[in-house]
Amino acid sequence: MKRLIVILGVAATATSAILVRYSTAPSLVLVMYRMLLTVALLAPPTLLKNRQELKALQRRDWLLCAVSGIFIGLHFAAYFEALKWTSIAAAVVLADTEVLFVAFATVLIFRRKLSGKAWIAIWLAFGGSIVIAAAETTAGADPLRGNLLGLVSAMLMAVYTMIGSVCRKRVSTTVYTFLVYGMAGLTVTTVAIFSGTQMTNIGAMNWAICLGLAIFPTLLGHSVFSWGLKYLPPTFISTAKLLEPVLAAVMGWLLFRENPGWQVVVGGVIVVVGIALYGRVEAAEKEEN
Repeated sequence: MKRLIVILGVAATATSAILVRYSTAPSLVLVMYRMLLTVALLAPPTLLKNRQELKALQRRDWLLCAVSGIFIGLHFAAYFEALKWTSIAAAVVLADTEVLFVAFATVLIFRRKLSGKAWIAIWLAFGGSIVIAAAETTAGADPLRGNLLGLVSAMLMAVYTMIGSVCRKRVSTTVYTFLVYGMAGLTVTTVAIFSGTQMTNIGAMNWAICLGLAIFPTLLGHSVFSWGLKYLPPTFISTAKLLEPVLAAVMGWLLFRENPGWQVVVGGVIVVVGIALYGRVEAAEKEEN
């Protein structure tokens, strides 16, 4: 049942790309209001039911949640901007390569040794991401720029996922998401102010899109991932997200008649296969241990 809930969360997250594509507001503004609206929706139940937990949090918990929030906020900013420049399929697939960066981090930082099969899967997925990043499509004003931003968003998301796996062992889903999204909103607001981004007069349609982003991909999507980190391994969460580019690409084609191009399709298939293989190898090794 827990795995099914995570998969439904992936479906909710897939709506993010579509909502962003319909928007005319700057990426930073979309992220800012998405996070602030999410915090506003979470505030009443969190402050009423989880007040004692908030008071009991240690300094380490506050710090980890704050750092996690900074990275998720920057991830959203990079991802939304990627959608402005490249195809939905390319942006979503590249953003979901976070599992590769999680794997690299465990090797470089935590000195973990990976099996030969795991490395084959990682380099397969990495090769697919290079094919996508170098692709030229008719969708998007500057595909290369958008594709590189997609990869940057994946790196930022990987850090968020790793920190979240630590936080969720001590902090409830409600409190964790409340603190993380609050810090994400503060981070992006600060960036928007210093960059001189226009933050007002965005129009009724963009307000509706921000609210939709707060409800569907955030509360019903990423919050579900945060919940799942307490019960499921981070590799499953990352692997389950493989459904997102498929759903988003289909919706992009149906709604915008967006053709990502053969390189994106081929590269996307390679990435999905590589990440899926890595997930299976990871699961098999954990069962053996």
